[in-house]
Amino acid sequence: MKKATKYIHAGATPDPSTGAIMIPIYQTSTYVQEAPAQHKGYEYARSQNPTRKALEDAYAEIENANFGLAFGSGVAATDAIIKLLQPGDEVICAEDMYGGSYRIFTKVFARFGIIFTMVDTTNASNVETVLSEKTKMVWLETPTNPLMNITDIEAIAKITKPKNILLVVDNTFASPALQNPLDLGADIVMHSATKYLGGHSDVIQGAIMLNDQKLRDELYFIQKSCGAVPGPMDCFLVLRGIKTLGIRIKAHCENGEKIAHWLRNNVKVAKVYWPGFEDHPNYAIVKKQMHGFGGMISFELKDDSPENTKRVLSSTHLFSLAESLGGVESLINHPASMTHASIPKEERLKNGLKDCLIRLSVGIEDADDLIEDLNKAIG
Repeated sequence: MKKATKYIHAGATPDPSTGAIMIPIYQTSTYVQEAPAQHKGYEYARSQNPTRKALEDAYAEIENANFGLAFGSGVAATDAIIKLLQPGDEVICAEDMYGGSYRIFTKVFARFGIIFTMVDTTNASNVETVLSEKTKMVWLETPTNPLMNITDIEAIAKITKPKNILLVVDNTFASPALQNPLDLGADIVMHSATKYLGGHSDVIQGAIMLNDQKLRDELYFIQKSCGAVPGPMDCFLVLRGIKTLGIRIKAHCENGEKIAHWLRNNVKVAKVYWPGFEDHPNYAIVKKQMHGFGGMISFELKDDSPENTKRVLSSTHLFSLAESLGGVESLINHPASMTHASIPKEERLKNGLKDCLIRLSVGIEDADDLIEDLNKAIG
């Protein structure tokens, strides 16, 4: 089945009682049982909900997985995955990563004895070099947030598989429309479904997709026991969003390409970070493992003063100054003070994330209008 068709029909089964083509919003906290322990597959809504079940089935389908699990946010999904580990276990992760992941790794789980070692994962040998007997997980972002670094998922999987080390990929920036890490050897895929999967900036949710039954059961136990589950209305909204994922991603990619090249040709722009440039350090990997270049772009101005950076960030009209990404509307963001503010400045600078960096989430508006908006703001 082609992707565009899959997105429309994933998790969609007509309601057996009415024939409704859309899954109902089962707004209930509990379910009546015929007798003790005799029920229709649902007992209590923290454990199961029919709307959530439809979404979890859809998650599995769109990521070419056997199983999907829905969580109250992307960070909640991350939290559940790290809870697979024990004190003393080590996670190898990218130096350049989402600030929320850095925060939960270093400020929460590090206090419980989980070790986080950060390396440049764009070179697989860097990962192999630091592996030890304590290493139980490798955590990747590709493309990374916000510097668009690319890691070869298949190459990392060849290192982790023989050692029974779990390979987790945060696939939020690419979405299943552009990249399928499980097909490349990953064990677990995580998404902030708030972003491209929901697609309309109206829901907070996280997703986990995977193939292994035992691992799924462990994560379901954590999901049920710790309770970071989404409500049925949120599940309904993401199900609706997934239906248009294919057509939206196509527009994000087309607009992103036009804007990335326009920025690179702008005399007031010093550097543009976008994986679709042929001189991107890992362009060959991008072409191998992705089906497009996406709508995420970062750039630096030649006048990199704080005053000029702030002026540009505050001068757009179609690009709204806000956190998040992946919605139909375009957003402009200042990672150093917004999405990545939880990372100490010295760490940000060491990893190449400058205070003057501006990140764009290119929406699906007309590209010419977006370019005009940026042109007026940059001046």
